[in-house]
Amino acid sequence: MLNVVVINGGRGAAAIIPAFLAQQGINLTSVVNAYDDGKSTGAIRRFFNMLGPSDIRKVQELMLPESDADHDASLYLFRYRYPDNVDRAGALAALQEFAAGRTDRIVGVGFSSLKITAALQRFIAAFLDGLAVSEQVLGEQLDLADCSIMNCLYAGAHLTFERNFEAATRYIDRLFKLKGTVLPTSIENKVLVALRENGEMLYCEADIVELRSNVRIERIYLMERAPERARFEALSTEQKRYYLDHNQSFVEVSPGVRHALSQADIIVYSAGTQHSSLYPTYMSNGLAQAIAENKEACKVFVTNIGADYETPSYRASDYLLGAHRYLNLAGQRRYAMNELFNYVLVNQSHIKADETYVAFDREGFSGVEVPLVLDTFECQEAPGKHDGGKVVERILALYEDASTLATP
Repeated sequence: MLNVVVINGGRGAAAIIPAFLAQQGINLTSVVNAYDDGKSTGAIRRFFNMLGPSDIRKVQELMLPESDADHDASLYLFRYRYPDNVDRAGALAALQEFAAGRTDRIVGVGFSSLKITAALQRFIAAFLDGLAVSEQVLGEQLDLADCSIMNCLYAGAHLTFERNFEAATRYIDRLFKLKGTVLPTSIENKVLVALRENGEMLYCEADIVELRSNVRIERIYLMERAPERARFEALSTEQKRYYLDHNQSFVEVSPGVRHALSQADIIVYSAGTQHSSLYPTYMSNGLAQAIAENKEACKVFVTNIGADYETPSYRASDYLLGAHRYLNLAGQRRYAMNELFNYVLVNQSHIKADETYVAFDREGFSGVEVPLVLDTFECQEAPGKHDGGKVVERILALYEDASTLATP
C-alpha cells in the first residue's frame, strides 16, 4: 500500500485526486486549508467562530464511494444549497423536525444507513442550538440563501467535537466511508489577508479570490482578525507592511497532517490557485519540516497549465519559487529546494489557441537543482486543465524509478 499525500485546495486537484483513487493500493490523504470566507462559508465562520468547511467539503465530495448504497443521497447532500429565495422560517422548521427525529429526511433526501441519519440529526441539533445563541449575540440572522447544507452540518459537527475542526473532518470522512482522507492544514481559526505590490490591501480570502488585476500580490498573511479598513487605508505602504509583519500569526500544522507527511511514500504539490489555496497551507509551521525530514518520499511539484486571476502574469518558474518562499516563511531554518522537491512537472502543450497558458521559462529555473519533467500533461477534452491520469501515471513512474535507484 502506497501512502500518497496531495497538498491542494478545494477543487485544485479535481483531476489528480480521482486519478489516484482509481489506482489499486493507494492510501490517499488530501491536505486542504480552511480559510475560505466567501459567501455562505464566510457567514458560517462568523456565526460559529470556526474555520471554513467549503474546500474540505469539495475534496470530500470527490472521495464519495460510488459503490456505497447511499452514494446518490450523499452526493445530493454534499451538493445541496438552499435557493436564493429560500423560505428561511420554513427551512429552519424542517431542520427542527429532522433534528427531533420526526422525519428521517433532510433537505428532501433520506439515507438507508441509520448511522448516517443519526449523526446528521445530532449535528443539525447542535447547529440549531448554536445558531440560536449566535444570532442573539450578533443581533442578526444567518442568511440561508445559497447556503450549503454541508456547511451547516459542519458547524454542528464542529460544536459536537468541542470545536476541534480536524476531529469533525475525520468523523465525516468515516461517516461517509470516503475512499481517502481529507485533513485541514491547521485547526487554528485565522483570517487570510494580503498586501499587493502597489500597497493595496486585500482584507479577506474572498477579496484575494475575486481579484481581477495584473498587479501582483506581494505577500499573504494569517491574522487573528483583519485590520479595520478605514484606519488601515490611511497608512503608507511601509506602515502597512510593518503592521502586518509584526501582527501576523504562524499557525501550527495539524497533528494529522504532520503524521501523514511523515508516513508518505509520495508527496504531491498540486496545481491550483496559489495565494488563496496553496500558499496559506505552505506557510504552516512544521509543514516544511515534516516534508524535509521524510527523506524517503518522492516529492513532486505540479505547475499550473492555465493562468488564473490571482497570478495572471506568472511563468512556470514563479510557481515553484513562490512555493519555496512560503514553505520557508514559518520555520526556524531555511530548507533547500532539493529537501522539499524532487521533481517539477511542467506542461508543454498548447491545445487550444485562445486558452491563456502559463509560459515555460527555462531561464527562470537556472540554478534550481530540481529535475524538470517536461511533457504534455494537458487534458485533450478540457484544454487548460491537467489530464489527471497522465499526471498520476508519471508521478508513479518517477516514484518507481527513484525506488529502483535506492534499492541496493
